[in-house]
Amino acid sequence: MTTTVRGSRRPVHHRARWRGAAIGLAFVLPMFVLFVLFRFGPFLGGLVLAFSEYTLGGGIEWTGLANFERLAEDKLFWQALVVTVIFTVISVPLLIAVATGMALLVRRKFRGVSFFRSVFFLPVITSLVLAGIIFVWIFNSGGPVPRLMGALGLTEQSWLTSETLAIPAVAIVSVWGRFGFDMLIVLARLQDIPRELDEAAMMDGANGWQRFRSVTLPQLRPVFFFLSVIEVIGSFQVFDAVYIMTGGGPGNATYTLGFMLYDQAFRYFDFGYASAVALVLFVIVLMLALVQRRIFDRED
Repeated sequence: MTTTVRGSRRPVHHRARWRGAAIGLAFVLPMFVLFVLFRFGPFLGGLVLAFSEYTLGGGIEWTGLANFERLAEDKLFWQALVVTVIFTVISVPLLIAVATGMALLVRRKFRGVSFFRSVFFLPVITSLVLAGIIFVWIFNSGGPVPRLMGALGLTEQSWLTSETLAIPAVAIVSVWGRFGFDMLIVLARLQDIPRELDEAAMMDGANGWQRFRSVTLPQLRPVFFFLSVIEVIGSFQVFDAVYIMTGGGPGNATYTLGFMLYDQAFRYFDFGYASAVALVLFVIVLMLALVQRRIFDRED
């Protein structure tokens, strides 16, 4: 009799499971369709354009590897790659350092800590276009930063017209606009670190720096890996700050790969060549992410 009951209940349970799966799929399906149309679809379209020649209003002509051969011989592309790497080397370590410092600061419980957390996160939700306009005034001649340099006995000059200082200026603005998001991620990890570890180090006579280096820092390694990956990806795609503040200048000193992609597509309307730049940029970012993962796995 037990076998009969089990045998009669199994199809009912099986149908209920499939019905639950169908209901879940019905809820997921609209978002999946939107993902395919507006994410995966454009990716496939860009992949096809990278191996084609296409201008606005014209037809698509398959050219194979011609766009990539052109890229290999384009001095502007290599210059943009170097500028992007320099920007990444400046911005990513600075960004993670600032985010970690702010997270350590607002980790402590004191009056008004919630207010400071909100203030530090405010740049994330602030329009970088609007902020970029303000920072143009800050870094240009007559602005606070050149005046401060003059007061310190340095040469008073506009950062945005200097081929040496333009990239650091854009990097500072980029760090300002993104450190709040990274701060929250680091802060979430800091709050998960057991207090017992820090207290044990204090009992052993470790000072603040020793506790941070030996207790806190090792616990933050997974967070640092995650932040380094997403921030390298973001830095290689930087565009808005460059577009607003320098327009790729002076003398192509801030002409990044992201700006080159925009320039080729919407200034020269060479969408095939711009898609080739985008595909190369995607491959570079993917390789960097894999290398970072390998390095962190080896150190662990």
